[in-house]
Amino acid sequence: MAKKWGIVALLLFGLYVIFMYMYIFHIGGGSIPQALKGTAADPAMFMSERELNLSGEYSQIRNFLFFVVTPLEWLVYLFVLLMGLSRWFEKVATSQTKWTLLQNAAYLFLLSLFLYLVLFPIDYYRYALSKKYGISTQDFSSWMRDGVIDFWVNFGMMVIIVSVLYWLIKKSTKRWWLYAWLLTIPFSIFVMFIQPVVIDPLYNDFYPLKNKELEEKILTLAEQANIPSEHVYEVNMAEKTNALNAYVTGVGSNSRIVLWDTTLNRLTDNEILFIMAHEMGHYVEKHIYFGMAGYLLMTLVGLWITAKLMTWMIARYGRVLNIKKINDIRSLPLFLLITSVLLFASSPISNYYSRYQETRADEYAIALTGQNEAAVTAFQKLTKAGLSEVNPPLLVKLFRYSHPTMLERIDKVAEKEGQKK
Repeated sequence: MAKKWGIVALLLFGLYVIFMYMYIFHIGGGSIPQALKGTAADPAMFMSERELNLSGEYSQIRNFLFFVVTPLEWLVYLFVLLMGLSRWFEKVATSQTKWTLLQNAAYLFLLSLFLYLVLFPIDYYRYALSKKYGISTQDFSSWMRDGVIDFWVNFGMMVIIVSVLYWLIKKSTKRWWLYAWLLTIPFSIFVMFIQPVVIDPLYNDFYPLKNKELEEKILTLAEQANIPSEHVYEVNMAEKTNALNAYVTGVGSNSRIVLWDTTLNRLTDNEILFIMAHEMGHYVEKHIYFGMAGYLLMTLVGLWITAKLMTWMIARYGRVLNIKKINDIRSLPLFLLITSVLLFASSPISNYYSRYQETRADEYAIALTGQNEAAVTAFQKLTKAGLSEVNPPLLVKLFRYSHPTMLERIDKVAEKEGQKK
């Protein structure tokens, strides 16, 4: 039965890959509407022919990888169960110590290491692709360092999450999903609180904005928006990427405004102020809280569905999956498989809401600064720096885009300024 499942899974995955290849590279479309050709939103107006070609190639490859890698991870989880690897990881972990926490840590280390090694070639290809197209400036040793930090940060958090999760499952096999969800609330807030001061500095150096004149302008803008903020930070991203970015992160006393040094080096003050006003719009309209509420709601539904599916699948196919009981740590790959599928399936909904929030933030930034022209040029420079696809195919937009497309953003801002033509 396990062999049959494996063959069917491989065949379905192969057919899916063929379909996505045809869609991304031949069917999906994504061309510029005739009505927008020659306008500020048309990439041909602000990108060279070489940049347009590179953008098209790079976007297609990245989109294809996105749609293929996620189901590939599901396939890996399935084979870890079918081949008895999860059972073997559990056996090794439990034979080393009697302490449950250490057993969980040992199991997670073996599973995490296996997944890291299996998926490493794809991660490296993504890195090499970014280097090839001039997006990444990071050398291999630095990239590996970030990868190792990622591994241990995720491992540490997973030890805590999984240990609590399986303790709850052992205490209540029927309502563990509800108790897990209740604990998700304080845990998520705690992670958001420590992110800017504990986790982010592991990857990059953060320091107060050196350009005090620009900092004063940003803080004045924040004051106009009634946003409490004392400092603006910059981060040294030029050694890793040519892309541009700025964001507001953290909650409470740890909230901060952050600008990549690439953004500071390549955008004008007015363009930076528009981007900052956009981020402030998220704060003013309380998007972080609405986003958190939506995340918690979807988590509640997701955990409930996961609990039902895990119980049903173990009862019916437990022998094939090498799982005896739901509270066995060896069932973790099944939990990860189901939650990953649900997260992928729900991404069009979360992305749609996120795009709405981003549109609102753009509108707020225009109202606050009145810098329509700076907004247009900022979007154009962001597109050029990241070789972004301004008008992606529908499936790509639904599953990948948490922001409106650059075509939509530029067109909307330019239309208000009267510079569409």
